[in-house]
Amino acid sequence: MSNKERTEPQWVTPSSNQVSQQDVPPDYETIGTIFGYALQALSWLLIFVTFPFSMCVCLKVIKEYERVVIFRIGRLVFGGARGPGMIFIIPCIDTYRKIDLRVVSYAVPPQEILSKDSVTVSVDAVVYFRTSDPIASVNNVDDAIYSTKLLAQTTLRNALGMKTLTEMLTEREAIAQLCETILDEGTEHWGVKVERVEVKDIRLPQQLTRAMAAEAEAAREARAKVVAAEGEQKASRALKEAADVIQANPVALQLRHLQALNSIAAEHNSTIVFPVPVEMFGAFMKKDQ
Repeated sequence: MSNKERTEPQWVTPSSNQVSQQDVPPDYETIGTIFGYALQALSWLLIFVTFPFSMCVCLKVIKEYERVVIFRIGRLVFGGARGPGMIFIIPCIDTYRKIDLRVVSYAVPPQEILSKDSVTVSVDAVVYFRTSDPIASVNNVDDAIYSTKLLAQTTLRNALGMKTLTEMLTEREAIAQLCETILDEGTEHWGVKVERVEVKDIRLPQQLTRAMAAEAEAAREARAKVVAAEGEQKASRALKEAADVIQANPVALQLRHLQALNSIAAEHNSTIVFPVPVEMFGAFMKKDQ
């Protein structure tokens, strides 16, 4: 939903057509109106008689992040929410309620959720929301903040209940976006705007954690064996190519012997094993035969 649509007033008032003339007689409504005007006149008279002391009760200071919804004899005062700054309240006939417009951070208690593949997990989340329409938050719901918190808990349970364990662990951002969309639609007529939803932690049972750890360890061991086998295969190919080079030139074998002796001598060993080529014993074997 666009910001333009959310900035429009979302509060509703009961329609006059819903109340029939039989339920509220015209005489009662006229009498109520007369008494209302009389009460306003008495209130203004009380303000003028007790001036300037009455200003201590009539003047209220509203902070920058607050708005005030005023009801005069039960009806919403024309002009909508007031503030910030100084506002005027008529005693005896005006009632007002302050609404905080700052962002509220709510840590959703751990929810025991049964996933789609029948795995029980405990999920923690954080919801950030604020009051965007003070009049709707007062007229359309009893307690907008408390209602939003309850809706956040049920929305988190419903959204995660449709996911498997693997999807919960790998698609946290998508789940948070889904919960934010559902909450924003549900709190639209309450004058509440959901800013952000974040999944903090997903805790698994200990038995399932050990099973997943064993599975991951087995998978790592299997990959290590595959890597070792591939290394042996590459080493054998390299040895075969080296043997082909040495076979093509017999002098290369002698040079390889000398290189081996050089490597052994570099380690300062007292014993040196000198490999003797088998070809040197060929002549002696022929004489014996």
